[in-house]
Amino acid sequence: MSTPQTGSRGGAVGIKEVAAHAGVSPGTVSNVLNRPERVADTTRARVEAAIRELGFVRNGSASSLRAGQGRTVGLMVLDLGNPFFTDLARGVEDVMSERGYAVILCSSATSAEREERNLRMLAEQQVRGVLVTPVDQGPDRLALLRERGVNAVMLDHPATRPHQCSVTVDDVSGGHLAVSHLLDTGARDIAYVSGPMSIRQCADRHAGALKALEAAGRGTLRHVIVPEMTPRAGQEAAWQLLGELPDAIFCANDLLAMGVLRAMLQQGVRVPDRVRLIGYDDIEYATASAVPLSSVRQPTYRLGRIAAELLLEECEDPDGHAHQQIMFQPELVIRESTTS
Repeated sequence: MSTPQTGSRGGAVGIKEVAAHAGVSPGTVSNVLNRPERVADTTRARVEAAIRELGFVRNGSASSLRAGQGRTVGLMVLDLGNPFFTDLARGVEDVMSERGYAVILCSSATSAEREERNLRMLAEQQVRGVLVTPVDQGPDRLALLRERGVNAVMLDHPATRPHQCSVTVDDVSGGHLAVSHLLDTGARDIAYVSGPMSIRQCADRHAGALKALEAAGRGTLRHVIVPEMTPRAGQEAAWQLLGELPDAIFCANDLLAMGVLRAMLQQGVRVPDRVRLIGYDDIEYATASAVPLSSVRQPTYRLGRIAAELLLEECEDPDGHAHQQIMFQPELVIRESTTS
């Protein structure tokens, strides 16, 4: 982790220092920060590299502080289009509203670059704290927040540091539950449909599925990886499986499972008679799909509430606060998609 440098007068790094480091004018740096579309790609990349190397963070305006910006927190999730994160955000917002805080909600859209950009924006806005579901387990992008004295709680992700709060669900156990259930229904050839394995949830659910197969003395798990965890991506995964159809499919979330279900029904493949199907998250739409969807339930709203309470406790009583890493156990919900 790099240490922020200081400007020529010993203060925090400013636009002039970034400009000098990148070999551009201060006006170009300003354009990169405020109107990036006006700057050539190569120049913008050079300025952004200088910003990262120097640890530059633009200060929010003094007027925002006078308006009560100190009672604002950030919430960054992976995908605002997924009802799982909508329910999670509702839990966060309810607690914050009760305590007189506002929430800045943003999404990384599973992009590490966008995650870093959003974290920088939240630091610029001088939020009191941030709740974040990180894109991956790669570089520590929360370092910027810590350098600015901004508290952060991991949400739907284990803590990456010992002195940090986190609230998550045991996704290895969840994957084990899903595949054990499919095996109990008589499935012999199981496929796992997931997003990129760089996403911690996808990797953990895969690990749990493999453990279930190993415990049952069964063979390998077919794995179809799609670039995003949406119904459309689920349909595309289903097309890949139609040539050699398994007798059961486990999807890393319910949106993927609903896409798989749609493709199967379009092709006349009966669920669950020919293919058993189970998702993950137990979103509200799981019960309303053409074939009600079996799923692995997470206490989504509660995750959001508890994470918000931990963040406020750390912000308002830093000396008395004790960091906690809370992990919930998921629950199997059986519906028609896996029961003949």
